[in-house]
Amino acid sequence: MWKTILKIWTSNSLLEQAWTQSIEMLKLSNDFFNQSVDSLRGGGDTKELLKLKRRDKEINQFQVEVRKKIMTYLYHHADGADVNSGVILLNMVVDIERLGDYTKNILDLALNFKKGIRSEDISEELNAIESKVRDRFKKTIEVVETQDETLGESLLETFREDISRASDKIVDDILTGVQTFEGGDRSTAVALYARYLKRIGSHLKNIASTIVNPTDQIGFID
Repeated sequence: MWKTILKIWTSNSLLEQAWTQSIEMLKLSNDFFNQSVDSLRGGGDTKELLKLKRRDKEINQFQVEVRKKIMTYLYHHADGADVNSGVILLNMVVDIERLGDYTKNILDLALNFKKGIRSEDISEELNAIESKVRDRFKKTIEVVETQDETLGESLLETFREDISRASDKIVDDILTGVQTFEGGDRSTAVALYARYLKRIGSHLKNIASTIVNPTDQIGFID
């Protein structure tokens, strides 16, 4: 399926531009995420954090441009447009935009929780989720750039165990009092961070499923 879709995209300048910008948008989101996690770990200067937060607007602008190109293509090729290709790209950029939103939430956490969160000093489970999301970001970019379906399937198969259930366990343990993390403010911050990492992991999973699944199954795993 992907060979056919890429052939369609590269044969039309608007779709080719939209595809290229989607990859650039994903890479920008990865940089934004890594910088935000580093800021949360180290505290960071307020002015620098606010400056970094504005990077979300760059991601939003990418989404606007990609959507405009796709809609222009569909409008001008109404009779012969490949709607399936347009839907795939639109799905992808929506998920990438959501990556930026949840990364911005991590920055808000860094701005409001001045103690910072160094996951390896707080929770082995939280540190594992953080590390896996960082790794999944890089691998998702690789999946999209190379259309590596085997790697994509691996990311889908491991999402629930590595990210979703692990995040839920941290939040559940905080709510039930199993873990307190040295006070209510830190416990709240850890719960929020675990949830943000889960949502970022979920949108990365959706992007990987774009390469692996049929259009009507994008975002789903068995």
